[in-house]
Amino acid sequence: MYRVMIADDEGIVIDSMKFIIEKEFGDKCSLEFAKTGRRLIEVAEQFRPDIAVVDIHMPGINGIDAIKEMKQFCPNAVFIVMSAYDKFDYAKEAIKLGVLEYITKPMERMKVIDTLKRAMDQIDSERAKRSNELLIKEKLETIEPIIENGLIYDILLQEHFEEDVDSYKSILGIEDDYGYMMAIVCGETQEGNHMTNAVGSSVKVSGMYREIREGVKSFFDCKIGNVMANKIAVLVPYGSKVLEYNDRTELIDRARDMCRYLRKKTDINFRVGIGALHPLRDLGDSYREALNALIATTGTVAHVDDLTISCSYEEDYPKELEKPMFEAVSKGDLNGMLVYADKYADWMCQRAGSGDLMSMRLKALEFALYAEHIAYQSGGQTYHYSGRDTYLPEIMGMSTPTEVRDWFIAKLSNACSDVVSKREERSNDIIRTAMEYIKDNYSKEISLDDVSRQVNISPYYFSKIFKEESGLNFIEYLTNIRIDKAKELLSGTDMSIKEVCATCGYTDPNYFSRSFKKNVGVTPTEFKERG
Repeated sequence: MYRVMIADDEGIVIDSMKFIIEKEFGDKCSLEFAKTGRRLIEVAEQFRPDIAVVDIHMPGINGIDAIKEMKQFCPNAVFIVMSAYDKFDYAKEAIKLGVLEYITKPMERMKVIDTLKRAMDQIDSERAKRSNELLIKEKLETIEPIIENGLIYDILLQEHFEEDVDSYKSILGIEDDYGYMMAIVCGETQEGNHMTNAVGSSVKVSGMYREIREGVKSFFDCKIGNVMANKIAVLVPYGSKVLEYNDRTELIDRARDMCRYLRKKTDINFRVGIGALHPLRDLGDSYREALNALIATTGTVAHVDDLTISCSYEEDYPKELEKPMFEAVSKGDLNGMLVYADKYADWMCQRAGSGDLMSMRLKALEFALYAEHIAYQSGGQTYHYSGRDTYLPEIMGMSTPTEVRDWFIAKLSNACSDVVSKREERSNDIIRTAMEYIKDNYSKEISLDDVSRQVNISPYYFSKIFKEESGLNFIEYLTNIRIDKAKELLSGTDMSIKEVCATCGYTDPNYFSRSFKKNVGVTPTEFKERG
């Protein structure tokens, strides 16, 4: 259905247009009429036409001015103007207004029909476009919560890679590199610093999650996770790495207003903990700060920067180097570790140059021990209680920053190397044990599961590292062992084909013969005859 409005001060023109439209388009059009510019505007406000055929010269407000007025409340309407005057100024003004067609009177019937069909096609196209946009919006509203929860889940559990965070930022339209986390905690009532009936409240909140999500987003431009126990994690992107005092105060007031709104909406009590600003990839730290802020106070809203529970650093301390440096150690990434360790060592040398060598010694010792602790955990090494009793005498015997720096870099480098070498050593031990087991038991009916059980790792992981280390999968390696033994027996003994088959672990002589020919190029019989 198309809503069509005709405006002309001549009744005969209106009657003619009505006759043409009804005859050509039948009940596809709903019609309204006006004989003045003012009446056109008044009727159009109620009728909201899809198509408006407007005469330029009407009493009072002319057609051009009426169209300008109508465009304010009918922005998607298609306008067709008509006039008894073929004047360039009118046509130019009509073009500026985006009018579809300028028709001169007397109007040709086919010209009118053709113009109306073009207008209807344009309306159909716009309607289809709008419908598609709504469909996309509907799908996004369904998918977006899942993607937001995936981002928060990855950040909290630190199961993401750098490219994962970049992908989430792109999909969710996050342009900021920093942010903070809020921990929204719900309960029946508040007793001290905790909420009562956490389980019951979490069930109730889960049933009202959509309303709560919309409520939180009305106060904060944020990304929201699912209900976890009686908690909801909220990520708020931020454009700076510093939160000014006034901004923090405004943030806390807004969080308090949000709690009151959610309480009224759900009849559930809420508290909100707010963590400090961090780079997006490190927002797991901000969430833990938000939870600790709630534990440390009994207020409805608690910001970690208002409390004394977080560690602060002197102004020039390179805190941002610590985490990536030790992450590189845990991965055995020597080059990555050296990038950060060199920068940190430069800072320590600068401070030691001012006469603070003892602090450099202690920090180098602290970080060396921590790097080795990570290596023990990440590399599967055996911890020796008395293995580092020389470290303190060594570090105290150094008299220059350069000596301490070299010792510091060496210890962190060794920790990286230990992670890699221990992992490789363990893989080599597993493969060596597996190969020995296969060589000792090839004559039996053994499977991948039998061998992986022997080395005490899952069949999937064993299969993966066996292929990486040997270049063959388990079946290929076992087959090579059996075929080599069969060739040895066939050429060096008087054993029959059947006896060789059984000795080499094959239960089916036909299968043995096919496997032998596939790997050697001839049958066992032909091989034996050739000596």
